[in-house]
Parts: sequence; structure tokens; C-alpha cells
Amino acid sequence: MRRPPPPGSPAAPRPRGWRDQPCQGSGADTAPERRARILGARKAWKDARLPLSTPSNEACRLFDATLTQYVKWTNDQSLGGIEGCLSKLKAADPTFALGHAIANGLILIGTGSSVRLDKELDLAVKTMVEISKAQPLTQRERLHVSAVETFAKGNLPKACELWEQILQDHPTDMLALKFSHDAYFYLGYQEQMRDSVARIYPFWTPDIPLSSYVKGIYSFGLMETNLYDRAEKLAKEDSDMLACHNYWHWALYLIEKGEYEAALTIYDDHILPSLRVSGAMLDVVDSCSMLYRLQMEGVSVGERWQDVLSVTQKHSRDHILLFNDVHFLMASLGAGDSRTTQELLTTLRDASESPGENYQHLLARDVGLPLCQALVEAQSGNPDGVVELLQPIRYRLVQIGGSNAQRDVFNQLLIHAALNCSSGIHKNVARSLLMERDALKPNSPLTARLIRRAAAVHLLQ
Repeated sequence: MRRPPPPGSPAAPRPRGWRDQPCQGSGADTAPERRARILGARKAWKDARLPLSTPSNEACRLFDATLTQYVKWTNDQSLGGIEGCLSKLKAADPTFALGHAIANGLILIGTGSSVRLDKELDLAVKTMVEISKAQPLTQRERLHVSAVETFAKGNLPKACELWEQILQDHPTDMLALKFSHDAYFYLGYQEQMRDSVARIYPFWTPDIPLSSYVKGIYSFGLMETNLYDRAEKLAKEDSDMLACHNYWHWALYLIEKGEYEAALTIYDDHILPSLRVSGAMLDVVDSCSMLYRLQMEGVSVGERWQDVLSVTQKHSRDHILLFNDVHFLMASLGAGDSRTTQELLTTLRDASESPGENYQHLLARDVGLPLCQALVEAQSGNPDGVVELLQPIRYRLVQIGGSNAQRDVFNQLLIHAALNCSSGIHKNVARSLLMERDALKPNSPLTARLIRRAAAVHLLQ
């Protein structure tokens, strides 16, 4: 059973989007682990109506510790961290099917490896399936194994359906809830991300461990569907609800205000060092998105793209998530690496022509490839080409996943391109987009700057 990198540690390749969500709960809230020390881990899970098919009490305890750290987005060194827990879990019971499911699921949810290119991961998933067939498991456990296997094939919507089947009968199954929530995030299924939690939320009474984290997960879904008042109210109901201190969001705030040097200082002091140490997908997209936004604002980022490319280059053939691919492309274009750019585009095109059941590859032809080509046209100084490619798909970009804040970089790209167009029709697009943005985000300094720029070239007459 291959071990995933430990979430929350500086060296962890973390799933994109985790840090972009509110941090839910505090260290005072735990899974059944603490009472399991008294009652026995197997009994604790059975009492929670979530029995685990293993004779090993230690395996149950380590499964619990792993799940708790995943939900809390932390790496508890007193437990050995995620990696240490999974290593000991494998030793405690090498045939524990749900142990294999959580280990493989955490690697897959990190979006840094795929069974298509990673033979070790491919073998680990096949081993998990074989183990599940060789022993009597509960229906819940079989569905977990099937969901992880389906996720590995790239069929994220079907995997979510399987996790939802679990939640219908076991609404307090945190592994199904968290895996489905992260998958919905990758798919851009905002309503499903919200409603999945809404359906099970009444079952998570305050006496159930990790209930405050469910509030945080629910709050994020409400926020992404623009139900800000309800999201804030829910977040404030529990004293354990903490807001993430997120350097990337802080930097975006500074870019919004036009304080570019301060934003670059945050990048140099915090975002880039984290990327160098971790290579995490979240750090990758944060870095790429921030540098790209600064460039659109006319800020020189110097040689910073080279540092990012050293991390992204090896992922150019992955094609696990289109959202990741577009950010990898930003790096190769920014660094002027035409060979890596061509490799990414060619292999993505090949994947789109033989997608099988892989949802991202199915989406590549109509959304992913036009979006990538729009970035190429922008780099080539063809703003009219950017508008022609990006405007028809702008309302479909939610399908590539990420948060509203993360995807806003593409809205900004379209506006900047339209402002620079030679075509009179496209210049009118800029005017329309700015009026729309001002209505949705009133009092935005960034929008105000773009409106002043449009006025200077007589677009607002």
C-alpha cells in the first residue's frame, strides 16, 4: 500500500483547493480516537454504526487517526503524521480494505499522480480491489473501494455518485463526505458541493466528533453558491470555527488595491518558499495564478516563472485536472519554454481524442483546449484570438473546478484581452464585461482601474 504525502506538512503535495476553503474547527475536536483508547477502536466504530472489517484494533485506531488528520488538514507529529499512520496501518493489517481505500484515495485526491502514468499507484489500486474481493466486507466498504477505483479511472462524477450512496445510508461517514466534497470542488459542481452536506447536516449533532468541521465544509459550499449571509452565520455558530490565514488571498487583496510590490513581497517570502519545499498542486496553482494576474496588471515578475516551471514541468503530461493543466501552461508560457508548452498541448489533445470514461479528458475538447489556446494567443499578442476563444466558453469554465476566486483569473484575462482588441466588436465586449463586473463587484479598485482604462480609449461613450 503506497503512502500518500502527509497533508498539512511543508513537504506535502496537497490537493488543490483545500487551503482555499475555510479552515474548519480546532484541535479540541477529534474523531472517535480518544474514546477509542478506552472502549477499543473497533468497538467505537461499530457503536458509530460504521463498522470496520478488520480484526485489528490497532488498524482501526490508525485509520481513525489518518481520517482525523485529513479532515483537520493537519499533520499531527504525535501520531506520526499521515504518512506514519498509514505505514503502521499497513503493518497492523495488510489486508484491511478500507485502509487501502483511504491510502489510495488520499494520493488520488492530491491530483499529483495518476494510474495512467504512475505504475506504483496503478498496482496499489488493483491490489485494493483484489483484497476487497477476497473477503467479506460491508456494503459501505465495498462502495468505498468502488468509488476510489472509479476516481482513479478519472470518472469523478460516478465516484461522487458512489460516495453519495454511502451517505444515504450512513450520513455520518466522514470519509465519504470529505472525498465527495473535494471531488465536487474539482468538478466545479458548486450546488452539489453545498447540497451534499445539506442532506446529512441534521445528523451531525454536536456530540458527534468532527461535527464542527462539517459546519465549515457546509459553510464553504454556501459561500461558493453566493449564500454569504448563511455561510457567515453558520461559521459563527461554533467557537471552533477558524478562518484560514491565507497568504494567497492576502496577496490578491493587495493586487486588487494596486499594491503590487507588497503582493510580490508576500509571494517571495511565503508563496514561493512553500512551493519550493512542497511541490504541492495547491502551491503550484497559487503561484501561477498570482504571477499571471500581476503580469496582466503590467507588473514585471522577472525570472520568477523559472522557479515555478522547475516544479510544473514534470507534470505536463499528467492531465489529471484541466484546472491544473491551465496553470502548468501559464508557467511554461511565462518562462518561455516552447517545448514544454507544446508537449502539454499535444498530449492534452491526444487525451481528448481517446477520453474513455475520464471526465476531464471528455471536457478537454470543448473547454480545456480552447482555454489553453486562449492563453497561448494572449502570450502571442493576439487579444482578438483570446476573445474569440474565451468568450463562448466563459460560462462553462466552472466545469474545470476550483473556487470562484481561483477562476476569476480567466475573467480578468478576457477583460484585458477585450480592452486590447483591434476589432470594434471586441472593444464593445470589454465595455459590457466591465459593466457586468462592476454590478457584481461594486466598489472594486481593480474594476475601477479597468474602467478608467476603458474610458481613456473611449470605450465607455
